[in-house]
Amino acid sequence: MSKGLLFFICSCIIMILSAINISIGPIVNKKVGTYWGTANCEYWKDQYEEKKTTRSGKEIKYEEGWEKEECLRKKGMYNMEFTSFIFNICIGFSCGLLAFLHLLEAKKDFIPKTGLIGLICGVVGFVLSFVYVVYNGIVYTKYYEYTIYKRDSEGAFAVLNGDKYICFYHDEPANKHSIIAKFSDLIKKQYNYDKDLIASYQSSEVKACQQSPTLCLVGKEIDASNINSNLDPETGNPIIDYKCKYLYENNEPITTFSNKDLSDRFLTTLILSLIVCLANVGLIIFGISLFQKPEDAGISKFETVQSKI
Repeated sequence: MSKGLLFFICSCIIMILSAINISIGPIVNKKVGTYWGTANCEYWKDQYEEKKTTRSGKEIKYEEGWEKEECLRKKGMYNMEFTSFIFNICIGFSCGLLAFLHLLEAKKDFIPKTGLIGLICGVVGFVLSFVYVVYNGIVYTKYYEYTIYKRDSEGAFAVLNGDKYICFYHDEPANKHSIIAKFSDLIKKQYNYDKDLIASYQSSEVKACQQSPTLCLVGKEIDASNINSNLDPETGNPIIDYKCKYLYENNEPITTFSNKDLSDRFLTTLILSLIVCLANVGLIIFGISLFQKPEDAGISKFETVQSKI
C-alpha cells in the first residue's frame, strides 16, 4: 500500500471521527457545561490565595483549591472541545483532498508541499487532540455537574459490620466530593432507569433503612447506635432498635437514561479523540515520507489503469 493512500486514509479518519465527535460532544451539544466557557476562574484563584494562609491544608484543598482546579479544567475542556474538533475536521478535509488529487495523478509537483502540510497539520492536530483527551479524562473521572450521591447497584452506600456501618465511598472527612457520583460513574445502571432497583425501593426493608449518604462525611465508620430505622421491615410499624444490614440512599431511584447518555458522550469523544491522535501521528509519518520521497504518493493500480487508457 502506497504512502499516498495511507496519508489519504489517515486524513479521512481524522475528518470522519472529528465530525462524529462534534455531533455528540457533551459541551458542543449543550448537554453539560453551558457556563464552563465563561466561568470566572480568577475569582477562585483569588479566593484560594486569600484563604490558604488561614485555613488548614485539607480544608483549602477540598474547598477553594478544588473549585479553582475544577473551574480551570472544565474551562480548558470547553475551549479544547470546540478547537480540537473543528480544527481536525479542517485538517482531515484539506489533507484528504490534496491526497485524493495526488492519487488521481494530479498536481504531482505539489506532492512535497502536501507532505509538508500534512506534517505541520498532523503536529498541530495531535497536540490539540491530546490536550483535549487529557482535559476530558480528568473532568470525566474527577468532577460532576449535579449532586447525585454514590450508591452500589442495590442502592446501598454502607454495610453493617459489627456495631458499625462501613461506608463504601468515604475518602476522608474533608473531601465532601468523594460521596458524589462523577461523570464516569453515571454510566452505571444505579444512576439510570433500573426496573429492579425501583421495585426494591418499595420493599419495607429498604424503606426502613434509607439514610443520607452525608453521614459518611463524618468518617468511614458510622456508629450503628446512632442509626435508627423508621419502620420495621417485617410489619412496617415504627421501631427504634432494628439494625439495618445496609444503609440505602434516601433519594428515590432515577427513572431516565439521561445520566448514561451524558457519560457515554464523554467516553465516546475520549476514545475517538485518542484514535484521532493516532491518525495525526500517521499524518506526520506519511507526510514526512511524501516530503522526502514524492514518488511514494502513487498507486500502481491507478498507473495501470491510466496506461491502459
